[in-house]
Amino acid sequence: MTDLPYWKTKTLAEMSPTEWEALCDGCGLCCLNKLEDWDTGEVVFTSVACRLLDGESCRCKDYENRQATVPDCIQLTVEGVDEIGWLPPTCAYRLVDEGRDLYWWHYLVSGDPETVHQAGISARGRTVSEDDVPVDDFEDYVVDWPLTVGGKAE
Repeated sequence: MTDLPYWKTKTLAEMSPTEWEALCDGCGLCCLNKLEDWDTGEVVFTSVACRLLDGESCRCKDYENRQATVPDCIQLTVEGVDEIGWLPPTCAYRLVDEGRDLYWWHYLVSGDPETVHQAGISARGRTVSEDDVPVDDFEDYVVDWPLTVGGKAE
């Protein structure tokens, strides 16, 4: 019998659907539009959020039906964690996949879903909806804060 939490004893592939979903820290960073340089492959974040992102809760307004509304919404999978290079450095899926622990502010550690926001990790209050920005203007909204941990770039 172990007292360790499941994310320290299971791989992503071994997790139940409930455990998998619980790993999401609610930061909302996955729901920010990204721009990719076609020549270099470099991906940058923008502060332009998916139309379904609730800017206060940093959760999807229609999670169950999101892919019907937003066909290019990415369903994160075990394979995708390795393949998607733009996952933020604080992403619990990335951390667990790399054998690292969750940060203190993750609600599974802190017990409080507000700590991700209190720690300044989330997109709360930092975004504009893609419904309000022409796609040609997205590059005017490039930001680096999704790549920071504790105030420094990773």
